[in-house]
Amino acid sequence: MLKEFRDFILKGNMLDLAVGVIIGAAFGKVITEFTGVLLKTITAIAKVKEVGTIMIGGLVDIGPLINSLISLLLVGFALFIVVKAYNTAKARFEKPATPAGPPEPSAEEKLLAEIRDLLKNKA
Repeated sequence: MLKEFRDFILKGNMLDLAVGVIIGAAFGKVITEFTGVLLKTITAIAKVKEVGTIMIGGLVDIGPLINSLISLLLVGFALFIVVKAYNTAKARFEKPATPAGPPEPSAEEKLLAEIRDLLKNKA
């Protein structure tokens, strides 16, 4: 049962799904903040036009948007480190590749080689 659990954990599909969900959540937060800033900007501009005054300074606070962008970058970097460690661990658990040499000739190829050699010697 422990071996089955290890095999399940080391599947790449599960890791891809987890990374996708985490990045999706962080990206969703960025989109939420962006739309919030966009709507606040539109309503602020509409209010300034209604009043007919000129507003000096910023209309909307973009701090939460910048915060969510930085959070997305940090989450992405942390996931990169996790995936890199996962790939290193997976490479250690996999069987090392045997050195690739020329494949052993089949029985037909051996027989044909013998016939070729016999014809060379005869000539």
